[in-house]
Amino acid sequence: MTKDQLKKMVGWAALKYVKLGTLVGVGTGSTTEHFINALGTIKHQIEGVVSSSDDSSNKLRKLNIPIFDLAEINFLDIYIDGADEINPYMQMIKGGGAALTREKIIASIAKKFICIVDESKQVDILGRFPLPIEVIPMARAFIARELVKIGGMPEYRQNVITDNGNIILDVHNLRIVDPIALEKKINCLPGVVTVGLFAERSADIALIGTNKGIKTIIK
Repeated sequence: MTKDQLKKMVGWAALKYVKLGTLVGVGTGSTTEHFINALGTIKHQIEGVVSSSDDSSNKLRKLNIPIFDLAEINFLDIYIDGADEINPYMQMIKGGGAALTREKIIASIAKKFICIVDESKQVDILGRFPLPIEVIPMARAFIARELVKIGGMPEYRQNVITDNGNIILDVHNLRIVDPIALEKKINCLPGVVTVGLFAERSADIALIGTNKGIKTIIK
């Protein structure tokens, strides 16, 4: 199977975790796009969605799926999103689509976080994929220097402005053996909006598309 076929398989498989009549948190990215298409088939059976990005919101609107403002909601039953990497502890690197901050906010209020990925995203230790960090523009040089101090090689993501009006630094050369500690350390740097480590709020369930079918991991 192609990588896109694996993504489609897990995107549609996530539909069975959606409770009818509820609000659904929806992430961003190519795998999540398949879930959005699947969600469109039951749009009249759910209350609506909370979206993590303008890109996902546009796709949801095309399917006439009602979108709610997170500021008006206390919690979500479920949040479904992809990842750039996921380790055996269900901790992830996210942010390849530059929506990491909104994704992290929605994940934080969701009772259950389901990560949908193809098998290429599984790693033993996070860091092969560059770690995205959303940064306030004026702090770009300062944050880059601080990241070099911890062994990273930060690279400015050219021509990308987040939905929040900020920039992205992608940090290469990291071997993240303690994701929670690194998440806290980077988040404490003045000017960082958020880091794309989802370690403190890891996934509860992972649906992993493989050539042998879907592998389900439950924390």
